[in-house]
Amino acid sequence: MWGSPRRIGDWWQGLGLSGAFTGTNGKVYLIGLAALTVFIACFDSISVWNDLHFRPDFGLAQPVVWEVTSAVGFVAYSTIAWAALQIAPLEQRPWWRTALIHASAVPVYWVLHVGTFVLLRKVIYALAGYHYAYHHIGAEIGFEFFKDVFAYFLMVTIYWVVARLMREPAVPVETGGMFTIRDGTHIVRVRMSDILAVSSAGNYVEFTLRDGRRPLMRTPLSAIETELSPRGFVRVHRSWLVNTAQMTGLKPQGSGDYAVELGELTVPLSRRFPEALARLKSS
Repeated sequence: MWGSPRRIGDWWQGLGLSGAFTGTNGKVYLIGLAALTVFIACFDSISVWNDLHFRPDFGLAQPVVWEVTSAVGFVAYSTIAWAALQIAPLEQRPWWRTALIHASAVPVYWVLHVGTFVLLRKVIYALAGYHYAYHHIGAEIGFEFFKDVFAYFLMVTIYWVVARLMREPAVPVETGGMFTIRDGTHIVRVRMSDILAVSSAGNYVEFTLRDGRRPLMRTPLSAIETELSPRGFVRVHRSWLVNTAQMTGLKPQGSGDYAVELGELTVPLSRRFPEALARLKSS
């Protein structure tokens, strides 16, 4: 819709998953996953002990099968919480959008989790010569839903805490007419005039440079906006900053929206940013 044909990486950016499993962010995911695995192992061990204590007629095999199959789904589908957190970080505004994305992810996790452990139990029971039935399905489904709501937000919380603990100081350094971008371990120094726009990519921002490069940097777009606003950049969309000095055209798109042209790059200007529109018109 905007500008030149989109690359595969652009679709990841649109979903907020650009760079989600690489570099520091990949380490956050793995450490969070390890923490969740340890948590569920401890929790399930306690649950098995309780079953043996209060329902000795169950024996050991059944509680172990129940808890292990549930744990498999818990760990496997924690990636849903991780992906939702990349698309909608807890600090991201507007708050209603963040809440809506996570509220939508909960039933997805719940259906996959319950479906997986029921299927695994049926297979294991069948191999042992027994039949597994999900008794009182209405009550059990409701109980599992509330458990999975808690589990989902536990996963989000653990990933969020790990990310904050591992957050790198990523304040851009600007010296004279140059700007320093830290793309992982690679340092990119560019002229301010060579930065056409900056866009949000989950926990990262992506700089679009005049020469076609698109280095990523782990920092919120709001931090970049604070740094670059005094230097001629303006927020035109919740996900975009543009360099006003590099604007080559401004086209109305209907319903109060515009398209900002920066050479071959086209960026959306939302009607929700009237001050940006006024500034670009006067540039």
